[in-house]
This record gives sequence, structure tokens and C-alpha cells, in this order.
Amino acid sequence: MPPKPPRRPGGKPPRSGRHPGRDSGGSKFSGSKGGEPGRQPRQAPQNRAPRQDSQSRAPRRERPAQGDTRPRGGEGWIYGHHAVQAALANPKRRCERLVVTAEAAETLANAGVGDVIRPEIRSAHEITALLPEGAVHQGFALKARPLPERNIEEILAPLAEGQPALVVVLDQVTDPRNVGAILRSAAAFGALAVILPERHGADITAALAKAASGALETVALVRVTNVSRALEALKAGGFWCVGLDAQARQALAEVDLSGRVALVLGSEGAGLRRLVSDTCDLHARLPISGDMESLNVSAAAAIAMYEVARRRV
Repeated sequence: MPPKPPRRPGGKPPRSGRHPGRDSGGSKFSGSKGGEPGRQPRQAPQNRAPRQDSQSRAPRRERPAQGDTRPRGGEGWIYGHHAVQAALANPKRRCERLVVTAEAAETLANAGVGDVIRPEIRSAHEITALLPEGAVHQGFALKARPLPERNIEEILAPLAEGQPALVVVLDQVTDPRNVGAILRSAAAFGALAVILPERHGADITAALAKAASGALETVALVRVTNVSRALEALKAGGFWCVGLDAQARQALAEVDLSGRVALVLGSEGAGLRRLVSDTCDLHARLPISGDMESLNVSAAAAIAMYEVARRRV
């Protein structure tokens, strides 16, 4: 398996060519073509040292956007069995109102979270009237305050020296259901956080919380003002940033995924923006049949996280 590329002073890996035909920067994250003509395989010593960025300035601290009070669940409501049960079990979640059917109340009591807040017993029809149109609530609805905002420094602080870690970075992924599904996979495969931009990123809605199936309570969802600066902050913390790109020379299975890894994914249409793509240390593709151009971003993220996790078992 090829080792990770060396990093030259200043923090940028050697690049012998740019992405061919990419005006917007980056591409879809999966594909069967091997692209990137002119790019030479990167070489590095077998026993690579931890990332050192002593010759570059410390990255600007990424903070959550000021004044953002949008609830993680959309207008304060979280619905669905697993999403509500996980929120009730989360001591950081301030719960204000629990509206459930009699059967749902019994389920929560059996799970040991039925006494967190006194439930209001209502019919399924009455619960439906409280929620957005089309909400599949399963008899569970919880009104709660937003979770405290998190930043990258908080995520990295508990890591011991040399401890492996995985995070996922999303660039312009705007569908809340996709982000929710990615959170669910992140919880399954042990990722520390999912990072996405404050602008041009999915809003934290009830639909996102439902798709996450409880993972919104266990995986940090970090919103940043600038994705490229967030990647630099991760690099300073010892992460190698791997951008998923259908035109990459290497398949993800050929990349060294040991240590600390940040998987960077763009939208299905435009892919990674140029500056975000250029900030990545290397690029890799998910090989798929030529009959299909690309994968849904949540499916691609799940496959990529599995590839990292299976090597750490």
C-alpha cells in the first residue's frame, strides 16, 4: 500500500499537476475512471513522523458563527423514536416539552428515560399537527433547546498524543437528510465529528435529526465559517486530509489511512471547491461500475468511513 506523501516546508504537499478540466475545483467523490494525468505517485518514508507545522503560522481559530440560535432539530422540535430517546438520554440537551402517544411513553419508560421530563399523552393525529408537514414521528415529539456549539479545538483537545482519529468534512452538502445519514454512519464507524460550513451547508433541522437516528446527540456537528481554514486547523492537529474525487489516480483502498484522517467530501454535482480541494493533502476515489457516474454523498461517506474503520479493528 503506497505511503502518505511527504509534506514540504510550509504545509503544502508537492503537486505536479492540477485537476484536468476542473473549473469549479474538485469533482464527484466516486468513479471508475483513473484521471489526473501528469500527477506522479507521491512517495514518503515508510515510518512517517507525525505532522509538524512549526514553520507555518498557527491557523486562525475556528469559532461557531455568532448569534446562531437555530435549534439542532428545527424550530425546537425533534421527532422519531431513536432521535427523541437519544435526546432525552443526553444530559447536555435541555428538554422543554415531550409529547408522545401512550405506547411511545411506555417505550421511553422501558428505556430508562421516561422520567427526564413529564410526558404529555396525545394521539398520533395531535402530534402530527405540531410538526412539519410529512414528519414521520412514530408517536414521539420533543421540544428542546439547541445543543451547545462546538469548535475544532474542543474536538481535538481530548486526543492523546499519537491517538488515531477520524473526522468527516463536508463542503457544500446542503441536504439535511444526507447530513443526518452521514452523522449516523459517523456514529457507527467511530468518527469524532462531522464538520460543515455555516453557509452553503445543510441547516440543522428536524429532518436532519430524524435521519441521524440519535447520532446528533453523540457525534459532534461542527459548523465553521471557512472550510479551508478548518482543514488547516485539522492539519495542525496531526490530521491528513483526504479529498474524495472521482478523477483521483489512487483508489481509497490504496491510501495509508492510519493515524488521524479527515475525509473531505463535496456535493454530488460540483464536488469540492478548488480551494478546499487544493488544501487537501491527497485525493482518492471510490471505484464503481462505469454504468453509474457517482454515488450519493451519504453512501460515499459511509463507504469511506468503513474503509478507515476496518483497518483499525
